[in-house]
Amino acid sequence: MILVTGGAGYIGSHTVINLLDAGYDIVVFDNLETGHIETIETLKQIGNIKFLKGDLRNIDDINKVFETYDIDVVVHFAAFSLVGESVVNPLKYYRNNTFGTLNLLESMINHDVKKIVFSSTCATYGEPEYTPIDEKHPQNPINAYGASKLMIERMMKDFDAAYGLKSIKLRYFNVAGCDKLSRVGEWHDPETHLIPNILKSTFGTGQTFKIFGDDYDTPDGTCIRDYVNVEDLAQAHRLALEYLNRENKSDVFNLGTEKGDSVKTVFNVCEQVLNKKIPVEVVERRPGDPAKLYADAGKAKSILKWQPERNIENSISSAYKWECRLQSKENAHV
Repeated sequence: MILVTGGAGYIGSHTVINLLDAGYDIVVFDNLETGHIETIETLKQIGNIKFLKGDLRNIDDINKVFETYDIDVVVHFAAFSLVGESVVNPLKYYRNNTFGTLNLLESMINHDVKKIVFSSTCATYGEPEYTPIDEKHPQNPINAYGASKLMIERMMKDFDAAYGLKSIKLRYFNVAGCDKLSRVGEWHDPETHLIPNILKSTFGTGQTFKIFGDDYDTPDGTCIRDYVNVEDLAQAHRLALEYLNRENKSDVFNLGTEKGDSVKTVFNVCEQVLNKKIPVEVVERRPGDPAKLYADAGKAKSILKWQPERNIENSISSAYKWECRLQSKENAHV
């Protein structure tokens, strides 16, 4: 049985669906602070999942999972992930992400569970020294979110050496898109990601979408990012889990498309997919935004046999269908 922490969240829920489709039995552990109980109900309709509400900051909560269920491997998503918030409130991020994971690893060791797939991030790299970014790029995070994840990676390395706890760390880049059947999707409050915010600005709210800077050293002057589809990402987590079960050794992989799309490109594709003009305003740069950020994912392709299949148009189309669902839910509650 697989334990998925944070399985009521965006990437976690898509990974649960991928694992269910492959025939795995799942236990989801989530405190529902940023995840949604509606997502859990949807997942229960799709396949065999158990749900236990709890918080990793309370070790008794996570101990209860291992005492109740026969867990073979953990897929660990549960974390706060707002970069800006992490800068002004680092205590929240170290307590939840780093200390919460320490509780999880301690409980795993005490219950003889020695395999974990970890949702890490390209934010551990910090300002890129070169692109595309491979796994050997120096790790110098510039915010508490990235630092909290890097500390977890280092804990896992030490726990492997001391206790034989094997881990696969997945450092992914910008995640986009939603389940093709619109069963689950990106559902954050507040929403900070580019694509859903562009889409939200089209629903008669009077919002004008803001582009933060158009004077970067890129072909069209706007930042370039690597947008990997969430269903492709979910597939990568399953492949990583199966690799870990097969090889029983720790490793780290970047996950991305190996190609960047600029903010203006994403904006233009949104207009094409929706077939409508979207109000836009160029404003000043945000501090700390690198001009280019995209992955070298050759290692994941070679070793995990992972291949991203969906492009930015696929991601935006599925995200728009999901956003329409969210808007109809919100309107139904008005």
